[in-house]
Amino acid sequence: MEARAIAKYVRMSPIKLKPVTDMIRGKGLDEALIILKFTPGRGSEEIEKVVQSAAANAENNFEMNRDDLYIAEVYANYGPTMKRWRPGAQGRASMIRKRSSHIGVTLREKSSGSEGEAK
Repeated sequence: MEARAIAKYVRMSPIKLKPVTDMIRGKGLDEALIILKFTPGRGSEEIEKVVQSAAANAENNFEMNRDDLYIAEVYANYGPTMKRWRPGAQGRASMIRKRSSHIGVTLREKSSGSEGEAK
């Protein structure tokens, strides 16, 4: 059984989010939340919200035990890019790209003797 949560159109580049997602992948739920709490930067706050949402989905919708949950999958993919223009020298214009991301988290329960267990 697995529980998921997705945050779409987060106004942050996935390049800034991916190092944080790599830190928590495969960790237990409580350990991942502690890592996110003490990691500086705005990206960790956004990912922490999605992890909390996935944990709430697991507890309330699927009646999973919070102590047995681990982060099976976490990703930050590219969302749509807003394009804006800034005036440049000699009548030119340069493009500004405002990037967005889609953040997804999947939680699973640890099962004894299973190969899908967290390491």
